Amino acid sequence: MKSTICIFIMLCLLLPALDAPAATITWRDKTGTDVMVRIPVKRAVLYETYELLPVTGAWDRVAGISRFAPENDLLRAVKPDFSRAINSAGSAMDVNAEALFRLRPDVIITWSSNPKAVAFLRARRLPVIAVYPESITELYDVMRLQGKLFGKERKVEAAIREMERIFSLIRSRTVSIPTNGRRRAVWIGSKPTTATGRVGVTSDLFRIINLENAAGSIAGRTADVPLERIASWNPDLVFIWGNARYGAADIIANPQWRHINAVKNRAVYKSPHWSIWSPRIAPIALWMASRAYPERFRNVSIEKTTDAFYRKVYGIPYGKVTRIAN
Repeated sequence: MKSTICIFIMLCLLLPALDAPAATITWRDKTGTDVMVRIPVKRAVLYETYELLPVTGAWDRVAGISRFAPENDLLRAVKPDFSRAINSAGSAMDVNAEALFRLRPDVIITWSSNPKAVAFLRARRLPVIAVYPESITELYDVMRLQGKLFGKERKVEAAIREMERIFSLIRSRTVSIPTNGRRRAVWIGSKPTTATGRVGVTSDLFRIINLENAAGSIAGRTADVPLERIASWNPDLVFIWGNARYGAADIIANPQWRHINAVKNRAVYKSPHWSIWSPRIAPIALWMASRAYPERFRNVSIEKTTDAFYRKVYGIPYGKVTRIAN
């Protein structure tokens, strides 16, 4: 009799849970597509934005990851053995459909910049959210998306607060610079003649730092321009994308660049090999600001500030990852 009563009570407790609909979110992605996903996600594939994994700590919720992820210094520092537990699934540029079907993902996060791959996945009824942050605000949106997907909203908000702490520090030191005292800078990409225009995360950084974007006449994200055009802009500083296959020394040694102020003054700097679509954009901004206006950051320890950021956001010291070279 007692066992029958116990079974009845257990069924009464279980039935409401069985009847309750699964929680879902609907996200309008960068392609304008509304994607509905059940949460919390248990089997995600991250082709991009995997630098958010050390923030969310959702390692056990990721079934597949980009083949480039094992090279990432941050992921290796936070979880050295992650590639043993998480399968490679190709990349945003060369998706591995066979691996995806085996992994049965609840959601795939990839770049919208490869529309053919997005269409390929959707044609096979795979759940895809395509992202491409073009501002700090959009980056925060993508971070909050992952917080919702994995049920890690508090961790994401804590990371955003730390990012804002650094951005506020930069603004407090540079906001008083008059318009005629602002320095002109250009951010160049995979080629020395690929310049970042007035759309994009790096353009936002220029505004935070109070730098004039020398390539601000470019309406879009980036454009390939003749070197003569860069020379006409005559930037005071040149920042190089961290993944570029050339460095500051290559620009400085190139005689075609010799008449540009940044080269004359050796104010050419290569960003660290960190993703600019992750919280690490904040310490990158601080490094840029300290190069642009060193006199305003003399009493700020970039090393200590960056170390504090890493410890709070990722739980590791700055010394565990690739350091900023210059």
